[in-house]
Amino acid sequence: MVKNIAIRALSGTVYVALIVAAIVLLDQSPLSYLVLFSAMTVLGIKEVYNMLGTDEAESWLIVLIDMLGGVGILLSVYMGMTGGVWPRVWLPVVCLYLLARCVVQLYRPHQHAVRSLERSFFALCYVAVPLSLLGCIIALSTPKLLLAVFVFIWVNDTGAFCSGITLGRHKLWERISPKKSWEGFVGGLLACVLAAVATHKWCDEFFQVPGLGVWIGLAIVVSVAATYGDLTESLIKRTVGVKDSGHLIPGHGGILDRIDSLLLVAPAVVLYLILVNL
Repeated sequence: MVKNIAIRALSGTVYVALIVAAIVLLDQSPLSYLVLFSAMTVLGIKEVYNMLGTDEAESWLIVLIDMLGGVGILLSVYMGMTGGVWPRVWLPVVCLYLLARCVVQLYRPHQHAVRSLERSFFALCYVAVPLSLLGCIIALSTPKLLLAVFVFIWVNDTGAFCSGITLGRHKLWERISPKKSWEGFVGGLLACVLAAVATHKWCDEFFQVPGLGVWIGLAIVVSVAATYGDLTESLIKRTVGVKDSGHLIPGHGGILDRIDSLLLVAPAVVLYLILVNL
C-alpha cells in the first residue's frame, strides 16, 4: 500500500512538473509545449483505439493518419491562433485529414467501415480537438492563465477527493461513477473558489487577470467542467468494460485517466473567455 502511494505520488509529480515547465517556458520557446501536448494527443488517440477496439485489426496506415491528423490539428491551431493566420493554417490540415482518412477507408473492403470511421472521428473529437483548444486559451489570454487553469483542475481534484473520502454520503451519479459524491463535488468546487480568491489576492500581478469576479467565474467553470469531464471518461470506460484507459502512468492508469477533466475544461474555458472578453 505504502509503495503504491509512493509510486502514484512520484508519477503524479513528474506529470505536473512536465506541464508546468512546458507552460512556463512558452514565453521563451513553444517547442516543449508543442512536443508535450503532441505526445499527449498521440497517446490519447492510441488509448481510444485500445478501449474501442474490435476483433478486426486496424490498419497501421489508418492509425498513423489519425495520429498525424490529431497532431496536425494541435500544431495548426496553436500556430494559427498565435500567428494571426488562423483559417489559412488549420483549414488545409483538416481538409487533408478528411480526404486521406476517407480515401484510405475505401481500400479496406473487408473492414467494417462505419466502426472504423466512427472510432477515428471520435478519437480526434474527444482528444485532439480539446487539446488543440489550449492554444486558443493562450491566444485569448496568456500562457499564465493556462497555467492557472491546470492549477484549478488539480485543486478541484484534490478537494473533491479529500471531501469525498471523508464526508461522501450522497451519490453524485451512481450509474456512471459509484464512488463520486455530492460532498466531493462541493468540496472540489469550494477548494477551487478559494484558490481563485487566493490567486486574486496574492498572485494577481503575475497572472494579470482583472477582477475577483473573473477569477471566481473561471474557478466555477473549471470545477463544473472538470467534473463532467471525469464523468464522461467514466461513462466511456464503463460502456466498454475497462477500469483504466491504459497503463502508461504508474498508479494513475493511462494518459486519458489524467487528462479526462481537461478534455471538457478546455472548451468550457474558451467559451468563458469569449463571454467575459478577457
